[in-house]
Amino acid sequence: MKVGIVGCGLVGSSAAYAMALQGACNELVLLDLNAKMARAQAEDILHATPFSTPVRIWAGEYPELEGAEVVVLACGVGQRPGESRLELLGRNAKVFEEVIPKVLKSTPGAVLLVASNPVDIITTMVTHISGLPPGRVIGSGTILDTARFRTLLAEYLSVSAQSVHAYVLGEHGDSEVLIWSGATVGGIPLAEFAQQTGLPVTPEVKSRIDDGVRRAAYRIIEGKGATYYGIGAGLSRIVRALRMDERAVLTLSSLAGEAGNPDDVSVSLPRILGARGVAATLCPVMSSEELEAFGRTVKALQEASREIRY
Repeated sequence: MKVGIVGCGLVGSSAAYAMALQGACNELVLLDLNAKMARAQAEDILHATPFSTPVRIWAGEYPELEGAEVVVLACGVGQRPGESRLELLGRNAKVFEEVIPKVLKSTPGAVLLVASNPVDIITTMVTHISGLPPGRVIGSGTILDTARFRTLLAEYLSVSAQSVHAYVLGEHGDSEVLIWSGATVGGIPLAEFAQQTGLPVTPEVKSRIDDGVRRAAYRIIEGKGATYYGIGAGLSRIVRALRMDERAVLTLSSLAGEAGNPDDVSVSLPRILGARGVAATLCPVMSSEELEAFGRTVKALQEASREIRY
């Protein structure tokens, strides 16, 4: 599989590095307005391939995206001091209005994978600008938030994170919803597992884990300026699912699907991901409190989306 990455900053380059190490693709072409940086990133990552998997990596221009089955969009502009969200979104809208036609001219059949923040609103924006079927435009959504939730639960319960299944849904942001009621460990409902192991999941434990998930980005940004390793690995995981037609269930943001998904805003729900994008959307069972919180997160995204025009 050939993959293109537009935007080679911290997130785009971390995704490229993770894909090279994990063998998520055979060919990887990097694009950036700063062509010198794109070439440097490609060369540096290429030097890691003898220690991982054979991947051809180079920096190029839009025509070299031809044949790419997936294009990761990690481009866009950062927020300026004192700039409002509306102003930031307006500037990003102009970026994507320029980028998307160039991408689709070179590779009209690609799946577009959005990594730029605010990812839910930009995923909606890219879907409208591209005119593609909603299932072919995917936002990374809450894949990282879900990973954080699984990791923190696993640490508390002293088990592998791979044995914990739990979702974070809704917005990739402050209003996201941790779905405690559906969490399982080794196929056992969380409450039952906690009782068997003598590790009660008390309100205090839930509050601590909720804060660890919800505030993670703020703490990481405070410490080192940005988050990129976790989302880079998450983007690689999405690409692997597309490459292998896995039909993996991942919490992704999209306009696709009907199972509880509003048709006017991209929001994260469990999505079945196959070779051509979102194959189906699932609606997990939630408690009444979780359903109410999910409704609030959807409303927040709808209000934010109405602020911009594209």
